[in-house]
Amino acid sequence: MKPGGMRLPRGFWRLFALPGVLWLVAFFVVPFYAIAAVAMGRLDPLFGTSAPVWNPIEWDTTILTDVLSDIAGGGIFQTVFFRTCLYVVIAVAMCLLIGYPVAYYIARHGGRLKVLLLLLVIAPFWINYLMRMLAWINVLQDDGYVNRILMFVGLLDAPRSWLDGQPSTVVLGLVYGYIPFLILPLYAALDRIDQRLIEAARDLGASSWRAFTKVTLPLSKQGILAGSVIITLPMFGDYYTPDLLSQSPRTSMFGNQIDFFIHSGTGEATGATLALVLSGFVSLLMIYYLVSVARSSREASS
Repeated sequence: MKPGGMRLPRGFWRLFALPGVLWLVAFFVVPFYAIAAVAMGRLDPLFGTSAPVWNPIEWDTTILTDVLSDIAGGGIFQTVFFRTCLYVVIAVAMCLLIGYPVAYYIARHGGRLKVLLLLLVIAPFWINYLMRMLAWINVLQDDGYVNRILMFVGLLDAPRSWLDGQPSTVVLGLVYGYIPFLILPLYAALDRIDQRLIEAARDLGASSWRAFTKVTLPLSKQGILAGSVIITLPMFGDYYTPDLLSQSPRTSMFGNQIDFFIHSGTGEATGATLALVLSGFVSLLMIYYLVSVARSSREASS
């Protein structure tokens, strides 16, 4: 009962979650179920297209079993899957190597320029991702600025074809596209660290590096995990970055396979199955993150 004497209905505050629940059901649960219905469906005998089966009792797991067998048995899907994992791991590592110092500087040494520096980090969000990738293409062309600068300083004797199926180009494109999403949660985590804890470590004789590795870095672990998860999940499903920066089967990622089969006309079931497999894999990463956050919360409360 409120202090004024008015009695609120039972479950009143739970109603505030209703719009979010309805949104998730309409735009996540229902589409995900539709994908599962297509993946577990059957081929239309007349047109050869995938016919969804909406009754779970009648689902056919043949295609799912074939895809999992291909991934486990060294088929093309296994090659693409491990290539995608490799690209994502390298891209996330590079994002951390670049983004952590940036977030640390803004949080600890930004001073009066902190707001301006954050605006500069957020500025790429104001431009469409496709437009930024197109600009990246112009920079990496044979007569682009990258080749001009590298030839000017003597690192290249002739222009390099950066857009001709180069894995490094795809990885750099992923870093360029997703690094702002990593810097913001890292900044938030670093900015919340009490400066007095670092000062106490220094008073106890710790060097600047030891204070960073023993105090700042562990306390920013949740920001590192949160930022890594935020960029890892979309990276695994990314298909337009390899399409724009490579267009080569040598750099095809898992998202490219899903896109190819979905638009092939007769491979919708395979594409939907690949989407389910990818969703299951990234769900494991999300579960690890949630378990880690819960464990850290229990340790902090105790």
